[in-house]
Amino acid sequence: MPELSDIPRGEEREWVSQHLGELTLEGPERVRVSGRFAGGQAAADSALEAYDVSGYARKRNEVWPPGRRGASALSPYIRHGLLSLPRVWAHVEGGPARDRTKSRDELLWQEYARHLYARVGKSTAGALRYEPSRASEPWPEPWPREMACVDLTVTELERDGWLVNQTRMWLASQWTVRAGGDWRGGEDRFFSHLLDGSRAANRLGWQWVVGSGTGRPYGFSRYQVEKRAPGLCGECKLRDACPIQGWPPKAELGRRDPPPGMRRDPDPDATAGPHEPRMSGAEPEAVWLTAESLGHDDPALSAHPGLPAVFVFDEARLARWRLSGKRLVFLAETLGELAEERPVELHLGEPGEILAGRYLAATHTPVPGWRALEERLKPVAVHPWPWLTRPTGGSANSFSAWRR
Repeated sequence: MPELSDIPRGEEREWVSQHLGELTLEGPERVRVSGRFAGGQAAADSALEAYDVSGYARKRNEVWPPGRRGASALSPYIRHGLLSLPRVWAHVEGGPARDRTKSRDELLWQEYARHLYARVGKSTAGALRYEPSRASEPWPEPWPREMACVDLTVTELERDGWLVNQTRMWLASQWTVRAGGDWRGGEDRFFSHLLDGSRAANRLGWQWVVGSGTGRPYGFSRYQVEKRAPGLCGECKLRDACPIQGWPPKAELGRRDPPPGMRRDPDPDATAGPHEPRMSGAEPEAVWLTAESLGHDDPALSAHPGLPAVFVFDEARLARWRLSGKRLVFLAETLGELAEERPVELHLGEPGEILAGRYLAATHTPVPGWRALEERLKPVAVHPWPWLTRPTGGSANSFSAWRR
């Protein structure tokens, strides 16, 4: 299969429209660019340099007006390996103790999500310990745009591809606890738009909201909007007939057994990958990149500075996922910038077929699909993933159990 053309800098949207537009949510004529985030290492480095953790604990959940927010907005860069969790952890070292601790707690939550997904994979698609109930009278539209809080949040999701954590919980609770929708459909909708969308953190967040891990769903109500977005309700068409005025009815959740591997990992080294670079003796000819390993300091890229990189857009997955074009533009911006440092091959098709028979270097990636491809491709050099906390065999039934 022939390579895709190089990505002209400044023309990433047009490139995505031409080569990948038929696979996007919007279609080739309506490919979107994030209204807030640019891809690439330079943008990631600038965002981290500008980030001051002071006030994070107090302001991280503030929503509106935007000037009150204290969220780091680093997650799109973390998700794609442009910023590693250890690097962000080190960056907040000098901040106030309360803010540093809270920021690092959130980084550990991201790490927990990766551990869980790497360990049990698609089993996270089922409830962890509780099966959420469904509303007896589902709403016609899970996210009614006449609600000012919903309209503000869905607009940001679709325009920017990013949300603060508080509004992610609002929309997830509105979709499930209030409107009676299946959380899997809502999670898919998030995944289509979020630049930081991953089946690890995104899926775990939705399950937390519906109570499948704790037995306690998050109840979205007007109280949270007035607390975190003061003044917004006064602009709402439904301010005098708010459909979320009170707390939602208490949900009844059915107990169920967690997926295999939650209580114990029989092979944590397989989950975590190598401690040191694993070399076969053959010399690699290229560095295989994935959407999780695009940073310039990615271990495989750093270890092989003279080699070209190769990235495959998985055609079948993109056709199934129907991601918003802004997600693919973000990737194109990142890959186009990397191509200024070294040759980058771009392909569209099935990665196992396109990369078969090549001598590849790669960074171990905590994604079940990557491990399956590794078995097929057998890279000649596999470099360790930059864990914040290396996986162990202990319980992952909950975040608190995992931390112990």
